[in-house]
Amino acid sequence: MDSNIHYDESPAKRRKLSPNGHDRPSLFAFPPQEEHDDVGVVVGEKPKNNGGPNISISANPRLAGQTVAPFLAKHIPKQYAPLGGLSISAKPSNADPNTKYCYRHRPDLKCRRQADEPSMDQLQHELEDLSQSDQQAITHVWSLFSAAPGKHRNLMLQGILTQCCFPQLSYLAGNIRELVRIDFLTALPPEISFKVLCYLDTTSLCKAAQVSQRWRTLADDDVVWHKMCEQHINQKCTKCGWGLPLLERKRLRASKRQLQLRATGRGLNEWSPDITPGPEGSSFPEDPAATVGVERQATSTKAQTHHDPQPGTCDGLEEESYFRPRYRPWKDVYKDRFKVGINWKHGRYSTKLFRGHSNGVMCLQFDDSILATGSYDSTIKIWDIETCEEIRTLKGHESGIRCLQFDDTKLISGSIDRRLKIWNWRTGQCLSTYTGHSGGVIGLHFDSALLASASTDKTVKIWNFEDKSTFILRGHEDWVNAVRLDSPSRTVVSASDDGTAKMWDLDTKQCIRTFEGHVGQVQQVLLMPSEFEFEEVDDDDGASSTASAQLQPMEKQETTDPLRHECFGAGFDSNDRQLPPRYMLTSALDSTIRLWETATGRCLHTYFGHLEGVWALAADTLRIVSGAEDRMVKVWDPKKGYERTFTGHAGPITCIGLSDSKLCTGSEDCEVRMYSF
Repeated sequence: MDSNIHYDESPAKRRKLSPNGHDRPSLFAFPPQEEHDDVGVVVGEKPKNNGGPNISISANPRLAGQTVAPFLAKHIPKQYAPLGGLSISAKPSNADPNTKYCYRHRPDLKCRRQADEPSMDQLQHELEDLSQSDQQAITHVWSLFSAAPGKHRNLMLQGILTQCCFPQLSYLAGNIRELVRIDFLTALPPEISFKVLCYLDTTSLCKAAQVSQRWRTLADDDVVWHKMCEQHINQKCTKCGWGLPLLERKRLRASKRQLQLRATGRGLNEWSPDITPGPEGSSFPEDPAATVGVERQATSTKAQTHHDPQPGTCDGLEEESYFRPRYRPWKDVYKDRFKVGINWKHGRYSTKLFRGHSNGVMCLQFDDSILATGSYDSTIKIWDIETCEEIRTLKGHESGIRCLQFDDTKLISGSIDRRLKIWNWRTGQCLSTYTGHSGGVIGLHFDSALLASASTDKTVKIWNFEDKSTFILRGHEDWVNAVRLDSPSRTVVSASDDGTAKMWDLDTKQCIRTFEGHVGQVQQVLLMPSEFEFEEVDDDDGASSTASAQLQPMEKQETTDPLRHECFGAGFDSNDRQLPPRYMLTSALDSTIRLWETATGRCLHTYFGHLEGVWALAADTLRIVSGAEDRMVKVWDPKKGYERTFTGHAGPITCIGLSDSKLCTGSEDCEVRMYSF
């Protein structure tokens, strides 16, 4: 230790002294009481060498001791009570209201920003260059300001600012710019930080993760990215207009409760309540069959609600492992989906070819691993998507296969031979055969225990697998090419060569509405998902479309539930019955695709672009895909229109399959092409 540095003998005055024996002035401490001449003027007195009024503080030590010391002892007694003579019996005051909520004076806050050491050293050296009397006057001012309440501080600053020249104002502006910056995410509670970050778009969120480790922890949290997935996946975001491919909904719902509790601060620390399991349990369900595309595989062991400390482990690590994701982080899921969305947007894909049929391919369906195709060669083929190899061939129909659909347990096919067959597609065994149409079966769709079939005999037939009942819907004047069931509302829609599409009530067995507008045979009809939304734009094509029901058109905003029940007929008078999907798509040989509002029968939009009749149609909440006799496959944005064209087939496109990351097309050239994004 430096021998020149010594300390006062009094324990109450443990002040560090400079080598020359004089006190080294502290930046925010009361100056030593020494005898000096006055170097300033009292408040309100005009100095001789200044042309205007000035506000100054007297540097007389005795006057300062009489005026400043009591002021300091009153407002900051912890620092100045020993010097100010405050009685020991005096009641201690509460925390300084000036600094109680100030992040700069709260050492318990992680975001506390103190003055940097170089600046303080420079300030100290500049102060030492002044005379002792000037040092004393300046420290008096600092001490007064430090002790003053907030209201007094504002008055002092206002007085100082009124006397500042432009150089001083410029100096203030340059320094304040840095001082007012605050790491607000670190200062705020985690649940509020999550709320703020949820308002950012993807780009801003990724940039926020690069600010600091604390920001990265918050910006990468599952709470934030789960919200991002919710507003983008399988739907168009209302903020940015972006939409990403479908994510498995069951798992999304299962994890939503856990993340909502975390977002509100529950279970984040030892003071907040523990997270309780949701109705479906604390663990997320595994449902591989419901997943299309990327699955969230488990990345860590199952977390438990209560932990038993293990020897040699840290409580902090256990608490951290409690919130460790059981599956892939939602940010990774979003990233994978985002890549798929970008590939769709820019047309980046890989292609697989499936060859084996000896005649045109008329229908197809696929899932994650299996592709099923039906052909005019009277066979159904099951393919391995990964290897493009044929697994087995289902034989039994006597004529061309026009339609098929499969699930985990069965495959149902319809043929020109007027028969419906149910197969075990895993073994190739035909389980049963249904006859009932007087013409070829060219369309089918099953949902739950109901099966609807469309035929060249101009009828739609409904088959109930539970009670073995059947009934026929009559009303079309030509071949019925396609049908779609909606079990929740107990309705079915059909498309016919008579140029119309119809919606039927399965309870009353009556036609609810006829959709007219196409000038060619209607080949396909689709009910849009409930998540699908369409912003109507005024155009002229809607005026050319009419509905058979005598109803006034209703704007989207005016379509309330009671009115919609009234629109769908007497069968929907009860509010307990679910309404049919709001939107419907049709395609026809007039080379157009039309979007309809089912409640009013209005055509909301017509998509033009194909040169010949549109035979195949598929859609989800993000896009519409069509195939036509012009050998082209076109992708449409439901709101903006045409996006992209795919070519490659040597014959008309007869069937299309669509998933979040794949597109499959079949043609009369006997070939199936699968585009993987």
